[in-house]
Amino acid sequence: MADPALPVSAEAPIGVFDSGIGGLSVLRHVHALLPSEELLYFADSGFAPYGEKPEHIVVERALAITAFLLRFKIKAIVVACNTATAAAIAALRKRHPLLQVVGVEPGLKPAAQLTQTGKVGVLATAGTLASDKFLKLRQQVAETAQVEFHLQACNGLADQIEKGELASRETRQMVRRYVAPLVGQAVDTLVLGCTHYPFVEPLVREAAGPDVRLVDTGEPVARQLQRLLSQHALLRPEAAGAGSVSAYTTGSRSALANAFRRLLELDPTVEVVAVE
Repeated sequence: MADPALPVSAEAPIGVFDSGIGGLSVLRHVHALLPSEELLYFADSGFAPYGEKPEHIVVERALAITAFLLRFKIKAIVVACNTATAAAIAALRKRHPLLQVVGVEPGLKPAAQLTQTGKVGVLATAGTLASDKFLKLRQQVAETAQVEFHLQACNGLADQIEKGELASRETRQMVRRYVAPLVGQAVDTLVLGCTHYPFVEPLVREAAGPDVRLVDTGEPVARQLQRLLSQHALLRPEAAGAGSVSAYTTGSRSALANAFRRLLELDPTVEVVAVE
């Protein structure tokens, strides 16, 4: 069913959601590229992580969160989670055909352009790596670019990042354990296939070594959002001034507020909500 009440106003806000704080790695690029936009961030921390949950549960959460954000008359939504994009973006576009929907996907295409050896490693959740959307993308890129992809499911890593353990001994050991097999396969490019992972990029670089390139997809997502808004005359004019950031969570208010301050140096209002 279409959304008859969707706005056509450039003043309307943009929704961004993730299973937790990982989507902040996308939000920071959106905020930097589109500083005049009003941004609403939703962290579904009460249901995190998504990567190890059944696909139908992730679809239900994505639809429920989008319905919540539509109360604020959003003009666009960014699914700032690889697992949720893979599982639910088709359902979101079908349910809300007039809403501008932008998803994220592991950066296999840019990695294929960067690699010199034709060997690319992919760090992602088990849910992302098992999804039909990812498997089709992998096959398409591998065939067209003649690239060999080596996949590594990083069980528990998003959880560590969600807890704020960005440089703890346990997180460092976990990163080393997941990166080592890929380095052993002589990959020269590593895809950070979960929006949480850019926050432990220093640990990944340390484990991978100086000659391995890392690919993060936050900036391309922000550019795609900018293109869509421009195409539909929905960009908020710069003359309107700096946009604000507000946040909602199904988890801990203080945890999300602390993550904003620590990771983005922002201090938005954070509200705890229940979304079913």
